[in-house]
Amino acid sequence: MRLALLVLALFGHASADLFTSIADMQQLLETERNIPKLLDKYIHEEEERLVQLKKLSEEYSKKNEQSIANGMNDIVNPINAFLLIKRKIFDWKEIESKMNANKAGIHVSSITDDNYGVRYPTADDLSGAAIGLLRLQDTYRLDTKDLADGKIYQDQGNYTFSAKDCFEIARAAYNEHDFYHTVMWMEEAKRRMDDEDEPTADIEDILEYLAFALYKQNNLKHALKLTDELYKMNPAHPRAKGNIKWYEDLLEQEGVRRSEMRKSIPPIQNRRPDSVLGNTERTMYEALCRNEVPVSQKDISKLYCYYKRDRPFLIYAPIKVEIKRFNPLAVLFKDVISDEEVATIQELAKPKLARATVHDSVTGKLVTATYRISKSAWLKAWEHEVVERVNKRIDLMTNLEMETAEELQIANYGIGGHYDPHFDHAKKEESKSFESLGTGNRIATVLFYMSQPSHGGGTVFTEVKSTVLPTKNDALFWYNLYKQGDGNPDTRHAACPVLVGIKWVSNKWIHERGNEFRRPCGLKSSDKERFVGDLGIGPEPRDAPNLSPKLGKDVWETI
Repeated sequence: MRLALLVLALFGHASADLFTSIADMQQLLETERNIPKLLDKYIHEEEERLVQLKKLSEEYSKKNEQSIANGMNDIVNPINAFLLIKRKIFDWKEIESKMNANKAGIHVSSITDDNYGVRYPTADDLSGAAIGLLRLQDTYRLDTKDLADGKIYQDQGNYTFSAKDCFEIARAAYNEHDFYHTVMWMEEAKRRMDDEDEPTADIEDILEYLAFALYKQNNLKHALKLTDELYKMNPAHPRAKGNIKWYEDLLEQEGVRRSEMRKSIPPIQNRRPDSVLGNTERTMYEALCRNEVPVSQKDISKLYCYYKRDRPFLIYAPIKVEIKRFNPLAVLFKDVISDEEVATIQELAKPKLARATVHDSVTGKLVTATYRISKSAWLKAWEHEVVERVNKRIDLMTNLEMETAEELQIANYGIGGHYDPHFDHAKKEESKSFESLGTGNRIATVLFYMSQPSHGGGTVFTEVKSTVLPTKNDALFWYNLYKQGDGNPDTRHAACPVLVGIKWVSNKWIHERGNEFRRPCGLKSSDKERFVGDLGIGPEPRDAPNLSPKLGKDVWETI
């Protein structure tokens, strides 16, 4: 029993948010190796304790024989009686102490120390993982049965869900008032339970949850039918009889006669909430994540690649650039970070990973949000030469000032990790967003792809309907502001949830201050870049080499 309590107690001493980062999930996987060592040590100490208790029992057997023989004499003599009482008190304390000397509490309190490093998920993690799974199901239109069978598209996993697993997912949806998914997963739990030799879930719980979810999805007759089934199964159920009357009353209010309440039951309706179906941006976002939005061949024919050589250093080490879109300009810098640099940055970031935050447009402070599920860390240039080197490289890539840019942010996405459509720049009414930095608005974004998920995890631009899938060691770049300084609404973008694989990214947000001459205002409000670092002079690199050998930090001097 104590061993069982130890294992159960492990789950009560963990912090939540494991589900928001695959890196943390990997650490959880690694700590599995320490569990046998932890349990073996506990069992060994328990065996030693039981040996001591056995010896103590033998000692007291001998003492008891003597006490019984001298019993009356000890009691009638007040001194002996006092000593007997005293001895028994302290003797019992010793026995109690040794019987309670179980060290489960010590092991539980030390599971996060350097010796074991064991970290266990909490109920919040379980719920978060379930919601992440539902997000993936919606975004990528995955079938409930396929998911429960461990199948994603054509990939068959090693594990399948039990009825209990499906029930837990459904209950997580229910707790979020998401009755659309509750219906799907409770029905799957019910189907699986029918096939299980030893049921893993409680059919009464399934029927009650499913009935209510069906009612919330406008399936009153089905809700009544299931509740009838529940009552027949267990007439003593605390809520079944009352729920039957409630559903009957609701049907009566809809004009259904009592005699018709259990007849002509229509097919189940289970629509996604209107708040989702009526959201055109959400619909576009999910279609882009599935890469289902067609791209004009005419637009594609205008795109091209070139070597960026507009800085002295780049004459000898040019950067490969692939233009992904012109309006607004977005490019992919190819092979601009090595595997070794990626590994170093990941190792630096792992100890710092914390739930990703967003800027509160009202207060300007950083807060967590359900529309951004990942973990992030910030790295300063002085922390490692690789970080400083990457910062200098971004300068060469973008021709923009790094002194006023934000620190390098590293993000790792967890189960269903995503970032809903948003702007990187602050809108005009969000005047406090970057007030504390004193560096103006975010003029541009650089996003390094440090891994390449098997499925999902793309970057999508919902206004211009374009998708960029992650390609490891490349970096996506775009300008957030027009040249005159206003925010460009066409830069609204999102991070699609990772379906299969691991997603690591790092990004650099570059600010206005210090870039007055590096990216000067255009003469007209319609002026925009044709390529990265376009100052409005010279030909496009499509037609001529991208050369400006004299271009240094002082762009104004070059002009």
